[in-house]
Amino acid sequence: QVQLVESGGGLVQPGGSLRLSCVASGNINAMGWYRQAPGKERELVAAITTGGIKDYSDSVKGRFTISRDNAENTVYLQMSSLKPEDTAVYYCFADQRPYYCSGHGCPPHDFWGQGTQVTVSS
Repeated sequence: QVQLVESGGGLVQPGGSLRLSCVASGNINAMGWYRQAPGKERELVAAITTGGIKDYSDSVKGRFTISRDNAENTVYLQMSSLKPEDTAVYYCFADQRPYYCSGHGCPPHDFWGQGTQVTVSS
């Protein structure tokens, strides 16, 4: 069983930046982040494969950057130009299957973190 430990959430003003980190306790393939705001469904924010292929939600393209350190089994989410609508609990995920698939028709992700709160407010 792989454990995921997230860090980096907090309170930030609109237009500000935050960086989230997620460390996996074992070897994994695709990693990434979802978020869930109150009263809304969990949605994919960004994902990255071990080969560096990235997938972003349209709502964060150009503002968020996902990266990873394969040697450390760590994924990062650099969030810039934050907006109040980015407020949510952000969840890290990781998969051991040898392909990346996220969304309808895909199997559930293998592992999840506990979530970290990001609040964008003045």
